[in-house]
Amino acid sequence: MNTRPADRLTIAIAQLNPTVGDIAGNAEKVRAARAQAGDADLLVFPELFISGYPPEDLVLKPAFQAACRAAVEALARETTSGPALLVGMPWRENGKLYNAVALLDGGRIAALRFKVDLPNYGVFDEKRIFVSGPLPGPVSFRGVRLGVPICEDIWGPDPVECIAETGGEILLVANGSPYRRGVSDERLNVVVSRVVESGLPLLYVNQVGGQDELVFEGRSFVLNADKSFAVQLPAFRECVVATHWTRGRDGWRCDGQPLAAVEEGERVDYAACVLGLRDYVNKNGFEGVVLGLSGGIDSALCAAIAVDALGSDRVRCVMLPYKYTAQESLTDAAACAKALGVQYEVLPIADAVKGLEAALAPMLAGTGRDVTEENLQSRARGTMLMAISNKYGLMVVTTGNKSEMSVGYATLYGDMNGGFNPIKDLYKTEVFRLSRLRNAWKPEGALGPDGEVIPSQIITRAPSAELREDQKDEDSLPPYDILDPILRRLVEGEEPVTSIVAAGYDRDTVMRVDRLLNIAEYKRRQAAPGVKVTLKNFGRDRRYPITNRFRDPGTPLPQADESLMAAPPMASSAADF
Repeated sequence: MNTRPADRLTIAIAQLNPTVGDIAGNAEKVRAARAQAGDADLLVFPELFISGYPPEDLVLKPAFQAACRAAVEALARETTSGPALLVGMPWRENGKLYNAVALLDGGRIAALRFKVDLPNYGVFDEKRIFVSGPLPGPVSFRGVRLGVPICEDIWGPDPVECIAETGGEILLVANGSPYRRGVSDERLNVVVSRVVESGLPLLYVNQVGGQDELVFEGRSFVLNADKSFAVQLPAFRECVVATHWTRGRDGWRCDGQPLAAVEEGERVDYAACVLGLRDYVNKNGFEGVVLGLSGGIDSALCAAIAVDALGSDRVRCVMLPYKYTAQESLTDAAACAKALGVQYEVLPIADAVKGLEAALAPMLAGTGRDVTEENLQSRARGTMLMAISNKYGLMVVTTGNKSEMSVGYATLYGDMNGGFNPIKDLYKTEVFRLSRLRNAWKPEGALGPDGEVIPSQIITRAPSAELREDQKDEDSLPPYDILDPILRRLVEGEEPVTSIVAAGYDRDTVMRVDRLLNIAEYKRRQAAPGVKVTLKNFGRDRRYPITNRFRDPGTPLPQADESLMAAPPMASSAADF
């Protein structure tokens, strides 16, 4: 065991990418990081690292719980020398299941602490699977009292206050905090509040990687008690970094080191989409991906993301033209495929559409042509892409944006076919901005080529589904620069129609968009998962009923009649009933 004086510590941050359910693989990552940490005293891992985060209902399986515990016990036995470990895992004790962190040191499980504040909002649902632990005191390590709150425990004051009042000296926080816009500033504000309140330095370790629709960007850091940054790790990359701590007259302080540059603004969104797709494909064992490259901007951006995520050799693009496909679309799709260096084929769908129409002719006799025949085109394309997927083991990337998903401007079992959608949480106007961004920049570690990969004419052309002659999206929808702000207010903001109208939007347009949003819920429930980047995505964040007759009438909200209340709500008692 390391016997360094208690006035100096080396604590290594393990900002790593676990896989949910891969207990053996995650344990091997712990071992590899421990070897990399060298002579560090302690190595700190993200929340629930052994199981992977979030494990959802998988964690309720007794066999899974037992396997996690066995992995932790095996790691504990290996700590008779070298760095100790602070590692997260599910832990069952006295018939209760906890979100826990264990200190492994000296060949033993030296201490356990349980998460107190279980988040139950947005993408989080921990109260249905875990039991809240007691307020945690610090753990003793080499004569130093370490506070080890877990993620949400620092978003309120009580757990850290308890640690400080019981002699804590350093806060080491294991996190599984997923990316969304603005969350980095929120985290920092929370950490500053806890540091100011407690007077203690704080080490924040976050996981990195994709898990279904969630992406964890890492960005681990250390804040000293004077609120100064000592350490900033990069975003979207695994790393093991040693931090060096010294005890002085005013307590512990982490030595400063060069701060990693981190992506900001829309660059973070793009990098999140790349990592989310990469990990979804790789962790689920797909050979690569296939997508329909239509010559439009959505599929072009998805193709660029796919190549950046997987490399051009693992991306196959197919143009599926019909008689309404413009020559510009054929030209632009080919140019995009060439710029990205992907395998590209053209498979006309005319015979497939004719076959479907012929088969349906007896049933549809005497009816006029309408959206039914338009959707046959989309469904023929979807069927052909799924056939390629089945034959070659490639996952179909679906390419619908959030604007389309919001208002149902998509075809079930057609262009909605696919296993994952990297732009599902990007509105159409954001798709345009990220396309321009990618032509001027690519994230570190991206596998695609530099320079323009989305031809400029794709970005400047008016969007069209090309399911009928001279069709434009604006034939069916408001212009996207009007539609998208309305949708943000309805979806992310949950604003009433009157509030949106008061902000300057046309009432009839807002009412129409609200109606389309409501009636498209059944489609969204059947859509592929996709990367979350906004405050509220269509997935874990937004759980609306499909069968739902409520509609916002667009009139001022009725005011509550307080005169009907017999007593204030909190003043009622059992005697009142």
